[in-house]
Amino acid sequence: MGFQERAYSVLIVSASEKINTALEEMLPPYRYDRIRKAASVNAAQRIFYEQGFDMVLINSPLPDDAGLRFAADACDAEGTVAMVIVGSGLFGDVQEKLTQQGVFVTQKPLSRAVLESNLQWMISARERVRKLEKKTRTIEEKMDEIRVVNRAKWVLIKELNMDESAAHRYIEKQAMDRCVTRREIAEGIIRTYS
Repeated sequence: MGFQERAYSVLIVSASEKINTALEEMLPPYRYDRIRKAASVNAAQRIFYEQGFDMVLINSPLPDDAGLRFAADACDAEGTVAMVIVGSGLFGDVQEKLTQQGVFVTQKPLSRAVLESNLQWMISARERVRKLEKKTRTIEEKMDEIRVVNRAKWVLIKELNMDESAAHRYIEKQAMDRCVTRREIAEGIIRTYS
């Protein structure tokens, strides 16, 4: 799926109907496919932890909290980028705290051009996170395969009195001969001798 074709899920956390309407107008359905709204941090947390989102937009303050901790927690969740919209009097302090957490911070009053620009920055950040997640999954899969293969080598060493290099060659050769992965051979060895 190309960059322009991807659709993003968005959670809007705001008690202001005016801000909600403005934000929704800025999120066309072809680009933002699942838009949910919450009027408080508690409601937002329930919705967020039920389904997760690509982006979280928080209009601070909210009736039950400023939403700053929730913004940081949302950024810690897999694949989510967050933006907090705050009054100009608080902007410097909030930006200093939240930028370190990976949260975008912008100030009110908010023009359409600034909001559009911020949304594009958030899309860029989300795509970067998506690429890093993919790399991480690939590395984790490779590490897991190495663990399984090593375990199978130790089974061969113990059960068939092979040395480590012979066990390694055996797994490699079986994988090539059968046109399967080393992991599949290793799992078969482990099942056979366990």
